[in-house]
Amino acid sequence: MKNIVVSLVIPAMNEEESLSQLFEEIQLSCDAHWKEQYEVLVIDDGSRDGTWAKIEELKKKYDFIRAWRFLHNCGKATALNLAFGKTQGKYVVTLDADLQDDPKEIPEMIALLDSKKLDLVSGWKQKRHDPWHKTMPSKVFNGVVSLVAGQKLHDFNCGLKAYRGEVVKSLDLYGDYHRFIPLMASWMGFKIGEKVVQHRARIYGVS
Repeated sequence: MKNIVVSLVIPAMNEEESLSQLFEEIQLSCDAHWKEQYEVLVIDDGSRDGTWAKIEELKKKYDFIRAWRFLHNCGKATALNLAFGKTQGKYVVTLDADLQDDPKEIPEMIALLDSKKLDLVSGWKQKRHDPWHKTMPSKVFNGVVSLVAGQKLHDFNCGLKAYRGEVVKSLDLYGDYHRFIPLMASWMGFKIGEKVVQHRARIYGVS
C-alpha cells in the first residue's frame, strides 16, 4: 500500500476536453516532489458530456486517479465533501478541472503550510481572466465576508487551496458552504493564510 503524502481533490462537471491536459500537468508537477506518494480524487458532478468516459480512459494511463460519479448535479460542496472523507494524504489540495488553476502552484502552496505554520493556504487570483459580471460580484462578496466575519482574505472562493489533512476531515459541506471554507476553518481554530496564484484563461467549455 502506498504511503500517500498529498491528496488532490478535483470536482468536474462537463470538462471532458480539459482532463487530458490537466492530468498531464498534475503528473509533471507532482512526480518531481512526491512520486508514487500522491493521489487524485475526481468527482464527476453529474456531467452531461463525455467527462466520465474520459476519466475511465485516463484511469488506465494514470494509476494515481480515484474517481466517483454523481448521476445528477449535486453541487461543488457535496462533491468536495465526498472526496474529503476519502482522502489519505497528510496534505490535501483542491483545484478546479477547467485548467484555470495551474498545478505548478501545488508544491509551493504545500511548502507554505509548513514554513508559515499554517493549516490552510487559500489561493488569491489577483489577476483574473473572467468577465466583469463574475469579477465584480466576487469583489463585493470577498469584501463583505472579510468585514462581517473578521477573517480577511482577498479571494474566499478560489478553487485552489492547500490544507492539512485534519482540516478537511473537520468540515461538513453542503449547499454553498464551499464558498466559506476558510471562514469555517478559522472558526474551528485553524490558522489561515493566502498566496497569490496564477489564474489562467479558460480554454474549453463554459464556467
